[in-house]
Amino acid sequence: MKSKIKFLTAAVIASLAFATACTDNNNDNNDDSTLKGEIPTGTVLTGNITENVTLTRDSRYKLSGGLHVKAGATLRIEPGVEIEAVDDDASDYILIEQGAMIDAQGTATDPIVMTSELKQTGAWGGIHICGRAHTNAGTGVLSEIGNAPYGGDNDADNSGTLRYIRLEYTGFALDEEHEANGISFYGVGNGTTVEYIQAYKGSDDGFEFFGGSVNVRHMVVTDCTDDSFDWTEGWNGRGQFLVAYQSGDVECDCLMECDNNGNNFAATPVAHPVLSNLTLVGDNSQNNTRGIRLRAGTQAEIYNAIITGKEKCITLETTQTEQALKDGTSKLNNIAMSSALDSENGIYTAEMFAAAEGNSTDYVNSLTKEYVGTLAGGATPDDAFFTRADYKGAVSADDDWTAGWTL
Repeated sequence: MKSKIKFLTAAVIASLAFATACTDNNNDNNDDSTLKGEIPTGTVLTGNITENVTLTRDSRYKLSGGLHVKAGATLRIEPGVEIEAVDDDASDYILIEQGAMIDAQGTATDPIVMTSELKQTGAWGGIHICGRAHTNAGTGVLSEIGNAPYGGDNDADNSGTLRYIRLEYTGFALDEEHEANGISFYGVGNGTTVEYIQAYKGSDDGFEFFGGSVNVRHMVVTDCTDDSFDWTEGWNGRGQFLVAYQSGDVECDCLMECDNNGNNFAATPVAHPVLSNLTLVGDNSQNNTRGIRLRAGTQAEIYNAIITGKEKCITLETTQTEQALKDGTSKLNNIAMSSALDSENGIYTAEMFAAAEGNSTDYVNSLTKEYVGTLAGGATPDDAFFTRADYKGAVSADDDWTAGWTL
C-alpha cells in the first residue's frame, strides 16, 4: 500500500494538468490545463480535466496521481482502452466531480480495462464519482480520496455512463480511515447508468455506495479483501444481477456490508436499496464468517438470492434494522442460503426468515464455473427497473453474461 506522503505528492501533482509521455502531441494547445479532444495513445494522465477529453479506441494510457474531471467537462473512454496506474510515488485515481461526466462504454468483446503496473491488491485508487443526490451524512461532506464535495437534493442527477469496465488491483489506502474501492459512488443519482462492471482483486471494497440513488446491473466482485459490496449514508438505489465471489486464495470480509449511517442509525433518508438476483459465494473463512451483514439501521429488500460459503450467510444487527424486517418495511424473500439467519437482538428471528416466501437455509453449493447457475423459484420485484428473472441467482447457465470481459 502507498503511504500518506505519497498521497501528498499526488496533491502537488494534481495542481498540474496532463503530462504526456509522447513528444508527438496532436493537440496544438500548449497550455496543458486546457488539453481537450482526442488524447494520443501513450499519454500519462494526471491533474485536472476542464474541457471534454476522449481516450480513443484500443489505445493505452498511463495514470499517475489524481485525475480530476471538473464540472462542465466530460471524460469519454472508448471501447478497448487500457489505463494503467504507474508504480511510482503518487496515489493514482480517477475522480469525477459534481457537475462533471464520465462516458466510459466498453463492449463485451472489447472492454475498458483499468489496471496497474504493480499487479497486487491496493496498487491504485480506482474510480470516485461525486454526484448531487442525497446523503444522510449532513452537509459539507467530502470524498474519502480527492476531498471533493458530494451530496444534494437531486436524486435524478446524471454523472454519465459506465459499461463493460474491469477494474483490477484497486484499494489504495490513504490511512486506516480513508480507503479507495473499485468504484466509490458518492451521492450519485439515478440518471447515471452503471452496468457490466467488475472489481478484481482489490484490497478494500469492490463497490461502495455513500448515499445516492444510483441503480446498478450486472456487477461482479472477485476476491476483494474487504467487502464485495458496501453501502452507507442512505443509499436507496436498485440492483439486479449482482455477483460476489471469494475464491479462498486471499482472506476476504463480508459479501455485503450494509449500513444506514454508522454514527446515527436513524438518519434520514434511510438506506433502502431493492436488490434482486444475487449470487454471493464466500471463501469459507474461519475469521470472517459473515455473508450479508445488515446493520446500523439499514433497511433493504433482497430477493432471489443464492448465498453460500459463509458460516453466517445473513446477520442482523441493531434494533432499527431488525424491526424494519419484522414490520415488513424490509424484505428477505426467495433466498437460498447455507446457514440459518443470525439475529443479534432476536426481533426478526431465524424462524421468521424460514417462514418467509421462498426461503431456505440448507443450500448446498451446486454452482459451476465459480458462480454460474440458478435455482427455480423466484419472483421479480414489481418495479420497472427490473428485468423479468423469476429464479434465484445472478448468472444462468444458458446466459453467462460475465463471459469474455471478466477475469
